[in-house]
Amino acid sequence: MASDPILMGIVNVTPDSFSDGGQFDSVDRAVAHGMALVEEGAHILDIGGESTRPGAEEVSVAQEIDRTAPVIAALAERLKGTPTRLSIDTRKPEVARAAARAGVDIWNDVSALTFSPQSLAVAADLGLDVVLMHSQGDPKTMQQNPQYRDVVEEVYAFLKARIDACVAMGISMEKLIADPGIGFGKTVPHNLKLLSKMKRFTALGVPLMLGASRKSFIAKVDREEGADHRLGGSLTAVITAFDGGATWFRVHDVAQTRQALALFQAIKAAE
Repeated sequence: MASDPILMGIVNVTPDSFSDGGQFDSVDRAVAHGMALVEEGAHILDIGGESTRPGAEEVSVAQEIDRTAPVIAALAERLKGTPTRLSIDTRKPEVARAAARAGVDIWNDVSALTFSPQSLAVAADLGLDVVLMHSQGDPKTMQQNPQYRDVVEEVYAFLKARIDACVAMGISMEKLIADPGIGFGKTVPHNLKLLSKMKRFTALGVPLMLGASRKSFIAKVDREEGADHRLGGSLTAVITAFDGGATWFRVHDVAQTRQALALFQAIKAAE
Protein backbone atom coordinates (compact mmCIF):
# COMPACT_ATOMS: atom_id res chain seq x y z
CA MET A 1 0.00 0.00 0.00
CA ALA A 2 1.16 3.50 -0.80
CA SER A 3 2.20 5.92 1.92
CA ASP A 4 -0.35 8.34 3.37
CA PRO A 5 -2.07 10.53 0.78
CA ILE A 6 -1.38 14.23 0.33
CA LEU A 7 -4.36 16.35 -0.65
CA MET A 8 -3.80 19.42 -2.82
CA GLY A 9 -6.82 21.71 -2.75
CA ILE A 10 -7.55 23.71 -5.89
CA VAL A 11 -7.78 27.52 -5.64
CA ASN A 12 -8.48 28.89 -9.12
CA VAL A 13 -8.16 32.67 -9.28
CA THR A 14 -9.56 32.69 -12.81
CA PRO A 15 -12.76 33.76 -14.59
CA ASP A 16 -12.82 30.72 -16.90
CA SER A 17 -11.68 27.50 -15.21
CA PHE A 18 -13.89 24.58 -16.26
CA SER A 19 -15.37 23.83 -12.84
CA ASP A 20 -15.21 26.94 -10.67
CA GLY A 21 -14.26 29.79 -12.99
CA GLY A 22 -15.21 33.17 -11.54
CA GLN A 23 -16.15 31.85 -8.12
CA PHE A 24 -12.91 32.83 -6.39
CA ASP A 25 -11.50 35.58 -8.64
CA SER A 26 -10.97 38.13 -5.88
CA VAL A 27 -8.33 38.00 -3.15
CA ASP A 28 -10.86 37.81 -0.33
CA ARG A 29 -12.92 35.04 -1.93
CA ALA A 30 -9.86 33.04 -2.93
CA VAL A 31 -8.31 33.28 0.52
CA ALA A 32 -11.58 32.31 2.20
CA HIS A 33 -11.91 29.32 -0.12
CA GLY A 34 -8.31 28.29 0.54
CA MET A 35 -8.77 28.45 4.30
CA ALA A 36 -11.97 26.41 4.02
CA LEU A 37 -10.06 23.72 2.09
CA VAL A 38 -7.40 23.66 4.81
CA GLU A 39 -10.14 23.14 7.38
CA GLU A 40 -11.41 20.23 5.28
CA GLY A 41 -7.98 18.60 5.34
CA ALA A 42 -5.91 20.03 2.47
CA HIS A 43 -2.17 19.65 3.01
CA ILE A 44 -1.37 21.94 0.07
CA LEU A 45 -3.23 24.79 -1.65
CA ASP A 46 -2.58 25.05 -5.40
CA ILE A 47 -3.18 28.60 -6.64
CA GLY A 48 -3.69 29.13 -10.37
CA GLY A 49 -4.24 32.28 -12.41
CA GLU A 50 -4.49 30.81 -15.92
CA SER A 51 -7.09 28.27 -16.93
CA THR A 52 -5.67 25.19 -18.65
CA ARG A 53 -9.06 23.73 -19.55
CA PRO A 54 -9.40 22.48 -23.15
CA GLY A 55 -9.65 25.46 -25.50
CA ALA A 56 -8.37 28.01 -22.97
CA GLU A 57 -6.53 31.10 -24.20
CA GLU A 58 -3.11 31.99 -22.82
CA VAL A 59 -2.94 34.71 -20.16
CA SER A 60 -0.14 37.30 -20.04
CA VAL A 61 2.61 36.96 -17.43
CA ALA A 62 1.62 40.27 -15.82
CA GLN A 63 -2.04 39.33 -15.56
CA GLU A 64 -1.23 35.91 -14.12
CA ILE A 65 1.04 37.45 -11.47
CA ASP A 66 -1.57 40.10 -10.66
CA ARG A 67 -4.15 37.37 -10.08
CA THR A 68 -2.03 34.99 -8.02
CA ALA A 69 0.65 36.86 -6.05
CA PRO A 70 -1.72 38.79 -3.73
CA VAL A 71 -3.66 35.60 -2.96
CA ILE A 72 -0.46 33.67 -2.23
CA ALA A 73 0.89 36.43 0.01
CA ALA A 74 -2.38 36.62 1.95
CA LEU A 75 -2.59 32.85 2.37
CA ALA A 76 1.08 32.64 3.38
CA GLU A 77 0.40 35.17 6.13
CA ARG A 78 -2.71 33.34 7.34
CA LEU A 79 -0.96 29.96 7.30
CA LYS A 80 2.29 31.06 8.93
CA GLY A 81 3.37 28.53 11.54
CA THR A 82 1.16 25.74 10.15
CA PRO A 83 2.25 22.71 8.09
CA THR A 84 0.08 23.70 5.12
CA ARG A 85 2.11 24.33 1.98
CA LEU A 86 1.39 26.57 -1.00
CA SER A 87 1.81 25.75 -4.68
CA ILE A 88 1.67 27.82 -7.87
CA ASP A 89 -0.08 26.25 -10.85
CA THR A 90 1.69 27.86 -13.81
CA ARG A 91 3.66 27.13 -16.96
CA LYS A 92 5.59 30.39 -16.81
CA PRO A 93 8.92 30.78 -14.98
CA GLU A 94 8.31 34.49 -14.36
CA VAL A 95 5.05 33.65 -12.57
CA ALA A 96 6.77 30.92 -10.56
CA ARG A 97 9.47 33.36 -9.48
CA ALA A 98 6.89 35.91 -8.34
CA ALA A 99 4.96 33.17 -6.54
CA ALA A 100 8.11 32.02 -4.74
CA ARG A 101 8.65 35.57 -3.51
CA ALA A 102 5.04 35.65 -2.30
CA GLY A 103 5.35 32.41 -0.36
CA VAL A 104 4.95 29.18 -2.36
CA ASP A 105 7.36 26.27 -2.16
CA ILE A 106 5.89 24.07 -4.91
CA TRP A 107 5.75 24.73 -8.66
CA ASN A 108 2.99 22.69 -10.35
CA ASP A 109 3.71 22.88 -14.09
CA VAL A 110 1.35 21.27 -16.60
CA SER A 111 4.11 21.57 -19.23
CA ALA A 112 6.72 19.76 -17.09
CA LEU A 113 9.10 22.75 -17.41
CA THR A 114 8.95 22.77 -21.22
CA PHE A 115 6.84 25.90 -21.84
CA SER A 116 9.82 28.27 -21.63
CA PRO A 117 13.52 27.69 -22.40
CA GLN A 118 14.21 29.29 -19.00
CA SER A 119 11.93 27.00 -16.98
CA LEU A 120 14.50 24.37 -15.99
CA ALA A 121 17.10 26.92 -14.92
CA VAL A 122 14.56 28.95 -12.97
CA ALA A 123 13.29 25.83 -11.20
CA ALA A 124 16.84 24.92 -10.21
CA ASP A 125 17.49 28.47 -9.00
CA LEU A 126 14.29 28.71 -6.95
CA GLY A 127 14.73 25.35 -5.25
CA LEU A 128 10.99 24.67 -5.19
CA ASP A 129 9.47 21.21 -5.28
CA VAL A 130 8.24 20.66 -8.85
CA VAL A 131 5.26 18.72 -10.20
CA LEU A 132 6.07 17.54 -13.72
CA MET A 133 2.90 16.83 -15.68
CA HIS A 134 2.50 15.21 -19.08
CA SER A 135 0.45 17.01 -21.71
CA GLN A 136 0.16 16.41 -25.43
CA GLY A 137 -0.17 19.84 -27.06
CA ASP A 138 -1.20 23.07 -25.36
CA PRO A 139 -4.53 23.74 -23.63
CA LYS A 140 -6.02 25.54 -26.64
CA THR A 141 -5.60 22.56 -28.97
CA MET A 142 -4.80 19.50 -26.83
CA GLN A 143 -8.20 17.81 -27.11
CA GLN A 144 -8.66 18.21 -30.85
CA ASN A 145 -7.21 14.82 -31.87
CA PRO A 146 -4.83 13.30 -29.32
CA GLN A 147 -3.15 10.11 -30.55
CA TYR A 148 -0.72 7.59 -29.05
CA ARG A 149 0.62 4.21 -30.10
CA ASP A 150 0.89 3.21 -26.42
CA VAL A 151 -0.34 5.93 -24.09
CA VAL A 152 1.10 4.40 -20.92
CA GLU A 153 4.61 3.88 -22.26
CA GLU A 154 4.71 7.21 -24.10
CA VAL A 155 3.61 9.16 -21.02
CA TYR A 156 6.07 7.18 -18.91
CA ALA A 157 8.95 7.91 -21.32
CA PHE A 158 8.11 11.63 -21.35
CA LEU A 159 8.03 11.87 -17.56
CA LYS A 160 11.26 9.88 -17.24
CA ALA A 161 12.95 12.24 -19.70
CA ARG A 162 11.73 15.30 -17.81
CA ILE A 163 12.93 13.86 -14.50
CA ASP A 164 16.33 13.19 -16.09
CA ALA A 165 16.44 16.76 -17.46
CA CYS A 166 15.72 18.16 -13.99
CA VAL A 167 18.40 16.03 -12.36
CA ALA A 168 20.90 17.10 -15.05
CA MET A 169 20.07 20.72 -14.18
CA GLY A 170 20.88 20.03 -10.53
CA ILE A 171 17.34 19.56 -9.19
CA SER A 172 17.23 16.76 -6.63
CA MET A 173 14.95 13.77 -7.28
CA GLU A 174 13.58 14.39 -3.79
CA LYS A 175 12.03 17.63 -5.07
CA LEU A 176 10.16 16.04 -8.00
CA ILE A 177 6.59 14.74 -8.33
CA ALA A 178 5.22 13.18 -11.55
CA ASP A 179 1.69 13.53 -12.91
CA PRO A 180 0.46 11.55 -15.97
CA GLY A 181 -1.85 14.43 -16.91
CA ILE A 182 -5.36 13.01 -16.99
CA GLY A 183 -7.41 14.99 -19.53
CA PHE A 184 -4.45 16.84 -21.01
CA GLY A 185 -4.28 15.70 -24.62
CA LYS A 186 -6.03 12.38 -23.93
CA THR A 187 -9.25 10.71 -25.01
CA VAL A 188 -11.51 8.87 -22.57
CA PRO A 189 -9.84 5.51 -23.37
CA HIS A 190 -6.41 7.09 -22.83
CA ASN A 191 -7.46 8.42 -19.41
CA LEU A 192 -8.94 5.08 -18.37
CA LYS A 193 -5.85 3.20 -19.47
CA LEU A 194 -3.57 5.52 -17.49
CA LEU A 195 -5.69 5.10 -14.37
CA SER A 196 -5.70 1.33 -14.77
CA LYS A 197 -1.90 1.25 -15.14
CA MET A 198 -0.91 3.76 -12.45
CA LYS A 199 1.43 1.22 -10.88
CA ARG A 200 3.67 1.46 -13.97
CA PHE A 201 4.56 5.03 -13.04
CA THR A 202 5.89 4.08 -9.60
CA ALA A 203 9.03 2.94 -11.46
CA LEU A 204 9.82 6.63 -12.04
CA GLY A 205 11.09 6.74 -8.45
CA VAL A 206 9.24 9.93 -7.46
CA PRO A 207 5.82 10.51 -5.85
CA LEU A 208 2.88 10.35 -8.26
CA MET A 209 0.12 12.95 -8.44
CA LEU A 210 -3.35 12.51 -9.91
CA GLY A 211 -5.44 15.42 -11.13
CA ALA A 212 -8.74 13.89 -12.28
CA SER A 213 -11.13 15.93 -10.15
CA ARG A 214 -14.45 16.72 -11.88
CA LYS A 215 -12.94 16.22 -15.36
CA SER A 216 -15.16 15.65 -18.40
CA PHE A 217 -14.11 12.05 -19.02
CA ILE A 218 -16.18 11.14 -15.92
CA ALA A 219 -19.33 12.55 -17.54
CA LYS A 220 -18.54 10.81 -20.82
CA VAL A 221 -18.37 7.45 -19.03
CA ASP A 222 -21.62 8.05 -17.12
CA ARG A 223 -23.96 10.95 -17.86
CA GLU A 224 -23.20 14.20 -19.66
CA GLU A 225 -23.70 16.40 -16.62
CA GLY A 226 -21.85 19.48 -15.39
CA ALA A 227 -18.62 19.52 -13.41
CA ASP A 228 -20.42 19.78 -10.05
CA HIS A 229 -22.11 16.40 -10.70
CA ARG A 230 -18.89 14.38 -10.97
CA LEU A 231 -17.93 13.74 -7.35
CA GLY A 232 -18.54 9.99 -7.47
CA GLY A 233 -16.31 9.54 -10.49
CA SER A 234 -13.66 11.83 -9.02
CA LEU A 235 -13.50 9.72 -5.85
CA THR A 236 -13.32 6.49 -7.84
CA ALA A 237 -10.37 7.86 -9.80
CA VAL A 238 -8.60 8.84 -6.56
CA ILE A 239 -9.11 5.44 -4.91
CA THR A 240 -8.02 3.61 -8.06
CA ALA A 241 -4.88 5.72 -8.37
CA PHE A 242 -4.06 5.43 -4.66
CA ASP A 243 -4.37 1.66 -4.88
CA GLY A 244 -1.95 1.86 -7.83
CA GLY A 245 0.67 3.86 -5.97
CA ALA A 246 -0.26 7.53 -6.38
CA THR A 247 -0.06 9.58 -3.18
CA TRP A 248 -0.68 13.20 -4.23
CA PHE A 249 -4.21 14.19 -5.26
CA ARG A 250 -5.18 17.56 -6.71
CA VAL A 251 -8.87 17.92 -5.94
CA HIS A 252 -11.78 20.35 -5.66
CA ASP A 253 -13.62 18.29 -3.05
CA VAL A 254 -11.12 17.93 -0.20
CA ALA A 255 -13.40 16.74 2.61
CA GLN A 256 -15.04 14.03 0.54
CA THR A 257 -11.70 12.85 -0.86
CA ARG A 258 -10.18 12.78 2.62
CA GLN A 259 -13.05 10.64 3.90
CA ALA A 260 -12.99 8.23 0.95
CA LEU A 261 -9.25 7.67 1.34
CA ALA A 262 -9.50 7.29 5.12
CA LEU A 263 -12.13 4.55 4.75
CA PHE A 264 -10.19 2.81 1.99
CA GLN A 265 -7.05 2.78 4.15
CA ALA A 266 -9.02 1.47 7.13
CA ILE A 267 -10.48 -1.36 5.05
CA LYS A 268 -7.04 -2.28 3.73
CA ALA A 269 -5.61 -2.23 7.26
CA ALA A 270 -8.38 -4.58 8.41
CA GLU A 271 -7.25 -7.22 5.91
